[in-house]
Amino acid sequence: MAAINAIFSRYATALQISPLLITLLFFLIGPVIVIVIISLWNFNGFMMVEGDWTFSNYIKLFSKNLTLDNYLQTLKMLAITLAITTVLGFTLAYFLVFDLIQLRTKLLLFLLCVVPFWTSGVIRMVAWLPFLGKEGIINQAVMAVGISDTPLEFLLFSEFAVFLSYIQIFTLFMMAPLFNVMARINRDLIEAAKDNGASGLQILMHVIIPLCKPGLAIGAIFVTALVASDFTAIRILSGAQVGTVMASMSNQIYNVQYPPASASAIVLLLAVLLIVGMIMRLVDVRKQL
Repeated sequence: MAAINAIFSRYATALQISPLLITLLFFLIGPVIVIVIISLWNFNGFMMVEGDWTFSNYIKLFSKNLTLDNYLQTLKMLAITLAITTVLGFTLAYFLVFDLIQLRTKLLLFLLCVVPFWTSGVIRMVAWLPFLGKEGIINQAVMAVGISDTPLEFLLFSEFAVFLSYIQIFTLFMMAPLFNVMARINRDLIEAAKDNGASGLQILMHVIIPLCKPGLAIGAIFVTALVASDFTAIRILSGAQVGTVMASMSNQIYNVQYPPASASAIVLLLAVLLIVGMIMRLVDVRKQL
């Protein structure tokens, strides 16, 4: 019995982290390894040849102008979505933390922001169709007040519709970490800045925003991962007017072109990891975690 206790004491740390390691191995590392292997299989245009190793899928990927256009489009959508969600998320978090006094009211409004996420993201995307369609609510209102005699074409099946869906869905992923960080800010720092004659803008720029950097970084990581991995909004709301990496990868999977799709997945994963690494180099996210 003593020997067993000694073994458990010696390997206690390894036993404690083993469930996490097993989960990461089977649900993260293992699938990525499988995707890498498939991306190296030869694909002759109709079927993949197992065991015939080649880098042709990556070579074809980087030799196509369409691939570059897809990456630029994805980067554009990420930059615009990240900028808008940052402004909206920061504004909402600031209002909840600093403009409201009662804790009960803060929590109530925060829960109201969370309630839409109790439904499926696909349903929230589809819900925009009756609003943005040619005979939708917005176009009917626009024509009723005389702003336009014809329906607005850019509302649906366009980049605008995709951006609208992204902003609606992803703003909370920016607001939640900012709300958490702002709630921890010591109010004495703000009072000290006021006592030293700092204006509201100076307090915002030199006190609140620097202290919110971990929340901004975590929110940026969430939004980056979500935008880069989304193809549902592109398929439902863009009407094939927007081409992104995930949309192209989805079409390849639909056409059973697994090796090219796997190569695209690995390159996209590396690109996202590069962006996340740059964010974590700029901000010490570990302070928030």
